[in-house]
Amino acid sequence: MQLSAAPIIYILIFVAVLLLVEGIYLTVFGKTISLNSRVSRRLALLEKNQNREQVLEQLRKEMSQHMNARGIPLYAILASKAQKANIAFSPKALVGIMVLLSAVAYLGLTIGTSAAPLVRGAVAVVMGVGAVYVWVNGKAKKRMALIEEQLPDAVELMVRSLRVGHPFSSAIQIVAKEVPDPLGTEFGVIADEAAYGRDVAECIRAFAERMESQDLRFLAVAVTIQQQSGGNLAEILEGLAKVIRSRFKLFRRVKAITAEAKWSGTFLSAFPIVALVAISILKPDYYDGVKETPLFIPAALVVGAFLIANVIFMKIMVNIKV
Repeated sequence: MQLSAAPIIYILIFVAVLLLVEGIYLTVFGKTISLNSRVSRRLALLEKNQNREQVLEQLRKEMSQHMNARGIPLYAILASKAQKANIAFSPKALVGIMVLLSAVAYLGLTIGTSAAPLVRGAVAVVMGVGAVYVWVNGKAKKRMALIEEQLPDAVELMVRSLRVGHPFSSAIQIVAKEVPDPLGTEFGVIADEAAYGRDVAECIRAFAERMESQDLRFLAVAVTIQQQSGGNLAEILEGLAKVIRSRFKLFRRVKAITAEAKWSGTFLSAFPIVALVAISILKPDYYDGVKETPLFIPAALVVGAFLIANVIFMKIMVNIKV
């Protein structure tokens, strides 16, 4: 039985390109961008550079640079994800990495396959851009999950600080010092901006919009209402912390309930692709009898359209809004 190694080569090249992105990121920035570090990146930068204003400027630039570069070709698909992930690479650097990875993928395809140069070029570009997108999307999901997990504890820490007599600005500074990344650095930026005269509620609102987080929007609204109408902010935030924690538990419960349906949808979506790859490996000439017929390409496009529709509808069915 004749076996084809081409599908395996394509998969291995994509995995290698994906790992290369992470390797470059860790080589350039090391542990300073680690999400699970007890010392926040802001405090680490302040330890190296005692100039608080320069550190604030650097962090604000990193937080806003991606959405400001949406006009770069191909970068619009990455801008929102890169902003949520707070990728330390500049937009131009990320585009350069896409080009580098595409070149590496093209070299690997040239060595490992006999495809036409045009096909190799197209596949290499897809691999380069796709690897960066998958990597950035994974970073964004991980960072957003950590922020949602840390937020109730941070709000409760602010409640305790307010009850012992600290002003709200000091409570935010305590959160910035005590809570690890990613929330520690974010609240540190809010504390620094407030120290330079920006309204605290406006800072939290901008953070909420940048992260597109409903819980952070609740926090911004609560602080704004207290500033305008007065009241016991500690009690307001205590109730908010309970709401956020309850929402977080509900999200986890819904995730557990829908886990089986999500895995079923993933299996049903991936099985045709896995079957196609397996057929290409085990019997490369399986489609030789029909691929020259005029209906082969239209039929393949119809099957591809149905597969895409299946993925979309499966995702809609298990995407439960809470």
